[in-house]
Amino acid sequence: MNLEQTRFNMVEQQIRPWDVLDPAVLKLLLEIRREEFVPIDYRSLAFVDMEIPLGYGEVMLPPKMEARILQELQIRKSDKILEIGSGSGYMTALLATKGDHVYSVEIVPELKMVAEKNLQSYNIENVTLEIGDASHGWSKQGPYDVIVLTGSTPILPDMFQKSLVAGGRLFAVVGEVPVMKAILVTCVEEGAFSTVGLFETSIPPLRNAQKTKQFVF
Repeated sequence: MNLEQTRFNMVEQQIRPWDVLDPAVLKLLLEIRREEFVPIDYRSLAFVDMEIPLGYGEVMLPPKMEARILQELQIRKSDKILEIGSGSGYMTALLATKGDHVYSVEIVPELKMVAEKNLQSYNIENVTLEIGDASHGWSKQGPYDVIVLTGSTPILPDMFQKSLVAGGRLFAVVGEVPVMKAILVTCVEEGAFSTVGLFETSIPPLRNAQKTKQFVF
């Protein structure tokens, strides 16, 4: 398999058609080698439009979703970023390359170790990896310029919006199967937010994600 040709095809055939046209994002996807963040058993599927199992019940998002997240957030070099769910560290690497520092919180200790190893092999040092449950928020190093939830949540906890600086952006997938929507929340000024619906999708939920209240009749 010609890896570079396959990587190029991924960008041209999957990512561009999904309205990802930012040259800086496309360049980054060609530079950070996705296959090196994929479990060995699934490396042949590294460029396929699918969720890739990472073990422990977790998955790696499809390439076009990762690319779209990057584009929508318009990350700047000065941005302090919170990532919920480190996974294999691939999305973390993309965020870290574009921003100033990434605080990435992973609930599965084994995956935190995988992400750590992968990021070290890439000499990416502007990342702080932590073990914890950030499904309802993570204000520890806040406030943040950018927040990314890599799993869905039926309801977006208020703590995430409260952890944004003025001008900060948050990407989340909100809802439950079969109806979920990717949204971009922007803190217009302290206490005021605007929300834009981006696209419909369906991705696995964060562990312990906040659930909708069930009505009892």
